[in-house]
Amino acid sequence: MLLKDKVAVVTGGTRGIGLAIVKKYLENGAKVILFGSRKETAEKAVASLKAENPSWDVDGMAPDLNNPGEIASAFSKIVKSYGSLDILVNNAGISQSSPLYDYKPEEFEKIMNLNVLSVLYASQEAAKIMKEQGGGVILNTSSMVSIYGQPSGVGYPASKFAVNGITKSLARELGKDHIRVNAVAPGITETDMVKALPDAVIKPLIQTIPLGRVGKPEDVANAFLFLASDMASYVSGTILSVDGAARS
Repeated sequence: MLLKDKVAVVTGGTRGIGLAIVKKYLENGAKVILFGSRKETAEKAVASLKAENPSWDVDGMAPDLNNPGEIASAFSKIVKSYGSLDILVNNAGISQSSPLYDYKPEEFEKIMNLNVLSVLYASQEAAKIMKEQGGGVILNTSSMVSIYGQPSGVGYPASKFAVNGITKSLARELGKDHIRVNAVAPGITETDMVKALPDAVIKPLIQTIPLGRVGKPEDVANAFLFLASDMASYVSGTILSVDGAARS
């Protein structure tokens, strides 16, 4: 119960890594509000979790993450209902793989809006609350491509490089307010998208991973659990790779 009675918000918490983080936090005593892109998907995820364990304190919301006003309103409602906002996980994001020669400006704008601006807006609103209450934790989902790049779709690694910059800078800026800021950089993880890949694609990818397997969402969620807990009370400004030692 590493997060007993902590109040956590997880954006992009309806599936994949985000849902695994939500579940891990609930298993460790947190009260979790998951954010989804639509009200329907948020409600569906909450219902699924409640069916698994009716005692879990979980709720769902669907504010526009590119609208600071909607984020502020959602956080205000959460603090009014739960009394605090202790942990923010900025997990919502999209990937993209268009080659440079075909890249459209609107594709770059879309990926920057969700992967970068939403992180900034949510962190800003959460930090205001956390400063007033005496501290908190902000965690961001980065990616292994933020360290190594990728061969196509330059917008995605660019956005995750930006997430790393936000993480390191806010850790330095907010430390005086007792707010820790870290990021987790997952490698190839067994999400729905990866599960759908044919063996001809996935097997060569696995051969690049020294641990010899694709990561599971729970592997990534464990890193988010550690960084949110008091076990990481002196860890801030870190980009924690969870990639099986993959280097490409």
